[in-house]
Amino acid sequence: MRLDKFLCTTLGITRKEAGKLLKDKQVEVNGEVVKNGALKVTDDCDVEFNGRSLRFEGPRYFMLNKPSGFVCSHVDDYNPTVFVLLDEVSPEKLHVAGRLDGDTTGLVLLTDDGQWSHRITSPRHVCEKVYYVELADPIAEEVIEQFAQGVQLRGEKELTRPAKLEILGEREAVITISEGKYHQVKRMFAAVGNKVEALHREKIGAVELDDDLEPGEYRPLTDEEIAAFL
Repeated sequence: MRLDKFLCTTLGITRKEAGKLLKDKQVEVNGEVVKNGALKVTDDCDVEFNGRSLRFEGPRYFMLNKPSGFVCSHVDDYNPTVFVLLDEVSPEKLHVAGRLDGDTTGLVLLTDDGQWSHRITSPRHVCEKVYYVELADPIAEEVIEQFAQGVQLRGEKELTRPAKLEILGEREAVITISEGKYHQVKRMFAAVGNKVEALHREKIGAVELDDDLEPGEYRPLTDEEIAAFL
C-alpha cells in the first residue's frame, strides 16, 4: 500500500493531511524519515508517526467491482487475480467471500475475517445473490416457474433451491439464487436449453454493488454493510 494511503487509513485523515505530515518530516519508515507518499509499505514495515508505531487494527472488509478476465484466487498461471487490484497492506491475507468466474463481473466481497465470510458462503446460511444475465436465446416465460421449482443440474443428485427469475427483455433477466454451486447460474440456464452470454453480480445478501465503483475499483464496507452478515 502507498504510504500516504496507509497514513489515511491508520490515522483517519485525508490524503492532503497525510501529505503535510510527510512534508513536515513527522513520519518514519524502518527508522528513516520519509517524505515520499508513494513509497510502498508492507506488513513487515515499521511505520511511526511522531514516535508512535502505526498498525492496522481489526479485520478488513471490502467490496470490489470485479472486471472480466480476473480470477478470484491468489495464484493463477494464466490470468490476473483480483488481488492485484488492491492497494492494501498484505493483500495475501485477504480472501474472497463468494467467488466469481473469470468472465463474470460485479460484486465481490473480500475480507480477512473467516467467520464473517463463512456466514456468506456456508450452505447452512441462506444468503441470496442477485445477478443480471444476458442470454444467447429468448427466455421462455415457463422458465420462471421452472426455476421457482428448482432445476436438475447435470451431475447433481438434488434439484437446485428455488430461484427467482425476473425477465427484463427478450434475452435479459435478473436471477436471485440462495446457494453457490459451481457455475450455478450458467448451468441452470443450460438445463433449460439456453446459454449465458454475460453475467454480472449486483447484490449479496443486503449488500449491493456501489454504483460509483468503476470496474476494477473497490472501497471498504460500511459498518452497516459489515453488520448485515453478523
